[in-house]
Amino acid sequence: MARLDGKVALVTGGARGQGAAEGRLFAAEGARVFLTDVLVDEGRATADSIGPAASFLEHDVTSPEAWDAVVAAVLEDAGRVDVLVNNAGIFRVVPLTATDLDTWNQVIAINQTGVYLGMKAVSAAMIAQKSGSIVNISSIAGLRGAGVAFAYGASKWAVRGMTKAAAQELAPHGIRVNSVHPGIIETEMITEFGEGWKDALLPRIPNGRVASADDVAKLVLYLASDDSAYSTGAEFVVDGGMTA
Repeated sequence: MARLDGKVALVTGGARGQGAAEGRLFAAEGARVFLTDVLVDEGRATADSIGPAASFLEHDVTSPEAWDAVVAAVLEDAGRVDVLVNNAGIFRVVPLTATDLDTWNQVIAINQTGVYLGMKAVSAAMIAQKSGSIVNISSIAGLRGAGVAFAYGASKWAVRGMTKAAAQELAPHGIRVNSVHPGIIETEMITEFGEGWKDALLPRIPNGRVASADDVAKLVLYLASDDSAYSTGAEFVVDGGMTA
C-alpha cells in the first residue's frame, strides 16, 4: 500500500523546486495533493504534470485571508487536511550590516510569518479530526550561524523554535509537528549565491555532492506518513554531513 493512501496534503511553494518534488512524490504515494504558490503559471503547469491527484491554488503565505481561503478550498474539495508542508520561502545572501528593513521584513514575512499562519490555519481542522502532520522546512541555517544571510538565518531559527512550541501544544490532539533542515540543495533558490556557487560550496559537503530536491522530498514523505508516528518536535537534517 502507498504510504499516503487516503491522505490529503497541502504543500506551499509547490510551483517548483522542493515543493514540486514533494507534491510529485506525495501523489505517487497515494495522496490528494494541493500545491500553492504565487507563481501561478508554473504552479498550474506543475499540478498538470502530476496528474488528477494534484490541484493548484494561488496563495500568498503572508496573508491570513489567503490562508483561510486556501484551507477552506481544500476542506470543501477533499473534506480534510492530513498534511501541511510549510515549504514556501525565499533566500537572500545579505549580511547584517547590509540588511535594510525592507529586506528583513520580506524574508521574515514569507519564511517565518508564513509558517506561523499556516500552522494556525490548519490547526482547527486537524484538531477536529484528531490527527495531522505538519512539516516545516527550515535549513541548516536554523542550526548554526549564517553570517552571509542574516535575515534568512533568523527566520529559519524561528521556524525551528515555532515547530517545537507547536509540537508541544498540538501533540495531545494527535498532531505532529517537525522541522526539516536541508543543506545545499540544487534548486532555483541556490542561484542566489551567484555564478560559481557549486565550486565554492561543494568542498564543504562531506558527502561530496549537492542534494537534489528529491533527497529532501523523501525525508518529508517519511514525516508526512504514519511511519513517523512517534516523532514530533524534532529536527531532521538532510545536508550530506555539513553540520556533523
